[in-house]
Amino acid sequence: MNRIPLCAALAAMLLTGAAGLADEAAPASPYAGTGDLAIDKPEDKVDVPPVPAPAGAIVIFNGKDVSDWTSKDGGECKWNVVDGVLQGKPGAGDILTKHQFEGGYKLHVEFRVPYEPNNHSQGRGNSGVYLNSHWEVQVLDSYHNETYADGACGAIYSIEPPMVNAAKAPTVWQAYDIEFHPAKCESGKVVERPTVTVIWNGVKVHDHTKLTKDSTPAGNGGDICQPGPLKLQDHGHPVQFRNIWTVPLKD
Repeated sequence: MNRIPLCAALAAMLLTGAAGLADEAAPASPYAGTGDLAIDKPEDKVDVPPVPAPAGAIVIFNGKDVSDWTSKDGGECKWNVVDGVLQGKPGAGDILTKHQFEGGYKLHVEFRVPYEPNNHSQGRGNSGVYLNSHWEVQVLDSYHNETYADGACGAIYSIEPPMVNAAKAPTVWQAYDIEFHPAKCESGKVVERPTVTVIWNGVKVHDHTKLTKDSTPAGNGGDICQPGPLKLQDHGHPVQFRNIWTVPLKD
């Protein structure tokens, strides 16, 4: 019997099998596609067009680095920039802008959530955009993913659900255009509550919604009569953001 070719063949089979197992074990990119997810309308798979900052805007993500951001504790921002996109890093914590916002503003932010078919409800693509670090406009995969109404994507978390579910499919770019009017204060006391209007993927889902709490869950709290930063939430998912900018509003 010729043992050398047989041993070589057996070794090759073992190596091939190990490589195949490694390929099967390797997780697919959460942005590689949506597999067999049912798509309701063709436009649900179409990215919103990118909207760069207009002249005079305050750019709070420059597409290059995280120099305009800090961690929640004031340290270095540990999120990643991948191909010009800001990506949440699970476990790295929330991040805040160095800029403190005073007065009303229009905020534009584009985001996309990963496809996480093995998760459900709040476990899919969870993040959030916090106005002045107090009030969360929820970011979530709300495409064929049921959850409680005031925790859905587009909700002012724990305050008001969106009027419409305007979600696109996961892995597809979406956009918020938010008008924030801060509290009116006299002698350090609130005399008029802040309000927010949210347009999500071109659909108005909040119209001067009154922010009846001084902070939504996981908000930073503090005096709402004072300026504050924007905050992006780390909720354990690699949610992506781009084209983040603000324009002051004339009250």
